[in-house]
Parts: sequence; C-alpha cells; structure tokens
Amino acid sequence: MIKSLPYVLGILLLLGIVLTVNDMPQVTEEYAVVTAQPTTPEQSLWKTPDVATVPSGEEGELVKYGKELVQFTSAYLGPKGTVMHTSNGMNCQNCHLDAGTKPWGNNYFAVYSTYPKFRERSGAIETIPKRVNDCFERSLNGTALDTNGKEMRAIVAYIKWLGTGVTQGEKPAGSGIWELPFLDRAANPQNGALVYEQKCQSCHQADGAGILNVEKTAYTFPPLWGKNSYNNGAGLFRLSRFAGYVKTNMPLGASHDAPQLTDEEAWDVAAYVNSQQRPQKDLSNDWPNISGKPVDHPFGPFADGFSAQQHKYGPFSPIKEKRESMKKNKK
Repeated sequence: MIKSLPYVLGILLLLGIVLTVNDMPQVTEEYAVVTAQPTTPEQSLWKTPDVATVPSGEEGELVKYGKELVQFTSAYLGPKGTVMHTSNGMNCQNCHLDAGTKPWGNNYFAVYSTYPKFRERSGAIETIPKRVNDCFERSLNGTALDTNGKEMRAIVAYIKWLGTGVTQGEKPAGSGIWELPFLDRAANPQNGALVYEQKCQSCHQADGAGILNVEKTAYTFPPLWGKNSYNNGAGLFRLSRFAGYVKTNMPLGASHDAPQLTDEEAWDVAAYVNSQQRPQKDLSNDWPNISGKPVDHPFGPFADGFSAQQHKYGPFSPIKEKRESMKKNKK
C-alpha cells in the first residue's frame, strides 16, 4: 500500500495517542479544503453532567452499570458475554462515541428529552427501551433485551442521567450526528474506495473486518461490513447518517472542530462502505407509510417516483424537492 502523506500523518497521530493515553486540511492537491464543518461555538455545546451528580443508591448503581454496558457491551452481552449472548461483538460506543458523550459523535444528549415520540420507521410511538432494542437488533445485529431486565433499566438510567438539565422536547447543540449538506451529484463508491484505503483501512482493515482486542472478546476498531457488522436496517446504513458521522469523527483524531475529511470524501466513503456485504434484516414492517421514508432509505417501494439507486447514492436534493412539492400539492 502506498504510504501517502495523509496515511503517514494518520499513523503519527495514532502513535501520539497511544504514547500519551492508555485508552482507547489536507496539504496535497489530491484533496480539496475541508468544508462545511460545524460552526457552533464550543462553549455552547452541551456537556456531559459532572459525575458528582450521579445519584446515590440503586439509581446511581444503575447509571454506572449502564455506562459499563455502553462502553463494554460485548464483555457483558456479546458472543462471549458474561451476562448473556445477545449481540455481534461490537460495543455500543463503537457507534456512540465516548460512551455516548462526544459532540456530534452520535451521542445520547437528546434522547431522554425527546422520547417517547412518534417514529415513521415503525409508524408508532416509541419509548427509550424500544429505541435501545432497535440498536441491539440492527446496529449490533443481535436480539432484543428484556425491557424490564436489569440491563435495559441500567442503559435507560444512564441515558436519563446524560440528559440531566435538558428541557423536555429540546435537542441541545451538538446532539446526535452532524447533518452534512447534500452533494449535487451521486455519492461515488469508487472514489470512496480510495478514501477508505488511505484514511480508514489502517484501523478497520482492508476487508472491513476491524480489529479485535487481545482477548478476542470485543472490537478495538469495529467491523464496517461483513458478518459481524451492523445490518442493513441500522441507521448508519443510510448514507446521510454515515457521512455526517465520519465527517466529524473520522479518521482517528478527527472532531467536529477539526475534521479531516472533505464533504465529498465523507459522502463517497459512506457510499463505499455501505456498498459492501453485511447482515440482512427483515425490513418488511418498516415504514408503513412509504411517503415517510427518508430520502436516503434505499429500499422501495417509494412514493416519489425515484429509483432505489438514487435513494441509496443520490443526488438527494431532487428527491427532497419532489417531496416538498408533493406536500404542497396535497395541501
């Protein structure tokens, strides 16, 4: 593999992190200037509550256990889990970074303040346990937890604590995933393959299989495709979610205020990763109202007349404009 400057810089950054922490604008003509990074002032971003605010007693113990489950899901609930075997070996924080606390790192800050809520995917009012089990069945390609069991109660308690102080119905700055502007073209998997080779595969491997820890019980770097990755029903299988996620978090060392990918690189690598083989989930009960499907949901039928190919790779703006026009005409 050619060790381009971005690759070498990535290795140096990784070495620096390993040497200093025990935990886990491009300069060549090949890449454009990084654009459309989040501009929210750092001081206005929502912060994780102080650990001193964790309640005492049983509730506090649940909060602490919930954080453990998010950080080390596989150790407790994976194929070799000490509690049960219900997931694929990935940890929740492989997708919800820093145990669900990183700004625009798919965090949990707005979960407690916005649930229960109606979701088009199920066509029903969903609770937090339902949303958590969606992750277990889709992102972790496993089976649902008992909604009354200790593990579910612990995860919910942790999510509730992370939302301390958030006004009901509101989403604080930095919540969830950064919304990346649509391209004026389709995302290109071939371009994405080059981005992946130069900026991703040193951690996630050429075959997308990730890297297991020494004990072979969990992933230090998660698989992005293949039998142990998220399935086709996961949120990150939508290109807009994956592209926004990598824009502010990847490769290693990137953040919302120091992105390392251009917008086009983020979209293209999303197209490449989500073109690879992965587990399949029965989605026949999803989106009972087909007009409520997101513009980048790649499975028909569709109410807008666009193809499955365009719904997967874009361009998405024409779909969005058609949807808006249909809504106006319906009124």
